[in-house]
Amino acid sequence: LEKSLWGFATQTLRDFEVVIADDGSGPPTRETIDRTRHETGLSIQHVWHEDCGFRKCTILNRAIMAAQGNYLVFTDGDCIPRRDFLEVHHRLAAPGRFLSGGYFKLPLELSRIITRDDIAADRATRATWLRACGLRWSRKNFKISTGPLMAKLLDTFTTTRATWNGQNASGWKADLIRVNGFDERMEYGGLDRELGERLMNAGLRGKLLRYRAVCVHLDHARGYARPDSLARNQAIRRETRRTRAVWTAYGIVKQSRPALVHAA
Repeated sequence: LEKSLWGFATQTLRDFEVVIADDGSGPPTRETIDRTRHETGLSIQHVWHEDCGFRKCTILNRAIMAAQGNYLVFTDGDCIPRRDFLEVHHRLAAPGRFLSGGYFKLPLELSRIITRDDIAADRATRATWLRACGLRWSRKNFKISTGPLMAKLLDTFTTTRATWNGQNASGWKADLIRVNGFDERMEYGGLDRELGERLMNAGLRGKLLRYRAVCVHLDHARGYARPDSLARNQAIRRETRRTRAVWTAYGIVKQSRPALVHAA
């Protein structure tokens, strides 16, 4: 999380707030946030609830409602954004659209050696520096090695579909509220994709920017991945696609459909 926040402290776009959706972590996380807020001057809201199991969707919905802006960029606390990350999302935002980015996954040893200085100097998201530190060559390296023109071409002609990806996606707060946010029945595995499917059912179109809005993912264990929750999530997603659902009764508002409000 600290490395992610350092990445946001270096952004070329400066007018933003950070809302941390904290699914029940302990005092060390709060201390890290307080210290980093002081060191960076970032405007940070810390939205927290107690640890009662995996409730990421619940705290994300609380964070959506707490956010002061009308356009929201989503990422994860294990991702370091390139310094133009927010600028790209801001520039490409458009009515009736959501933006679909990707991430570049780093190996564990390389994730560990990245320092605050590496992030401040814009090295941690650059292929040349990462290769010098031991990153193996792969075609996936194009995500972090292409210039603006080539990145736009790759986003235009790739066969990858635009989906809502929790580590790199953005959309209008009003659209997220219109579909009632994340489905709080869902645990790890596809919870972000299901939200994107309801946004598309509501008529929004995704725009791909996996090569233009760059973030690198720090490796770590995932003790919260369970086969039973994955199966339940897949069943919810199948139902969303089958019924072309827009609204979830298990989101921000706990009701089967939005209330109708009539002007006096």
